[in-house]
Amino acid sequence: MSEYSGVMIFGEAKEGKLAAVTTELLGCGRRLAGDLGQELHCLLVGGDVGSLAQEAIAFGADKVYVVSDPLLEAYQADAYVLAAEKVARQVMPQILLVGQTSIGRDLAPRLAFRLGTALTTDCVELALDPTSKLLLKTKPVYGGNAQAVFTSEACPQMATVRAKAMSPLERDDSRQGEVITVEAGLEPSSIRAELVERVAEEVEGVRLEDAEVVICGGRGIGGAEGFRQLEELAGILKGAVGASRPPCDNGWVPSGYQVGLTGKIIAPDFYLAIGISGASQHMTGCSGAKTVVAINKDPEANIFREASYGVVGDWKKILPALTAKIKELMAD
Repeated sequence: MSEYSGVMIFGEAKEGKLAAVTTELLGCGRRLAGDLGQELHCLLVGGDVGSLAQEAIAFGADKVYVVSDPLLEAYQADAYVLAAEKVARQVMPQILLVGQTSIGRDLAPRLAFRLGTALTTDCVELALDPTSKLLLKTKPVYGGNAQAVFTSEACPQMATVRAKAMSPLERDDSRQGEVITVEAGLEPSSIRAELVERVAEEVEGVRLEDAEVVICGGRGIGGAEGFRQLEELAGILKGAVGASRPPCDNGWVPSGYQVGLTGKIIAPDFYLAIGISGASQHMTGCSGAKTVVAINKDPEANIFREASYGVVGDWKKILPALTAKIKELMAD
């Protein structure tokens, strides 16, 4: 392990700035690098990402490696893995962290294989063993019903990290760092897949993954009409509406609403679950929520074991009263 040093973050961009998960990883990486007495590196890959280097430094990076190439304009696994592998072999970080995003879930396993190392996915906590200084990686297991800690002696020690599991540092534009440009050296022939079309998900209001408040409905809602009541409350609270799998399968709401193991992973400050039984596959998707409130007429529903607060009763009677009270409080 002695030839490996430092912590590296694979950075992602969104709408012309660093993605939130990247600033969170930089905050976590800064802490780990400080505990190791080593440097924090950030890797930026894309068509033209050099302008984001100073932002990465402001959020904690000591060195930023920029790989820009027209072939990297849109995410493509072959090209991105080759670029990331090139920099990783050059830097040889002791720890390499990637966001648990659609890109990260695809890229990290490929990169780990090419680097001959192990990968722990969907981590919610990272720390260093006080004796060995190995990375301790905590992740949910058994459908979110328990947590396990993994470690590996293979370097770089790799992990993907769930969004909102870590806290970013305060941005400090006075921080100084080094920006290093790396030639991608890509050939079109090295890219085996072609991006034919990109279809953006149509979202009105707050995106489910970004919402601080989520109002989520399950099978107990009974149909599409019930979700309109959820949308009213979500609008008042400036939140988003989600669903468990049955409402999506039944066509009551679009599939993009689904929260869970086969849907979206979210971590809002407030999560209101209405008519949801609390199956482990669903709870995995919202286990990062700070406060969970459940409304269900079944007092034995599993959701009450997961909830911070619970109300047993008919949501059709409870929700209108709750919505009216919230309107009253917000008017004051």
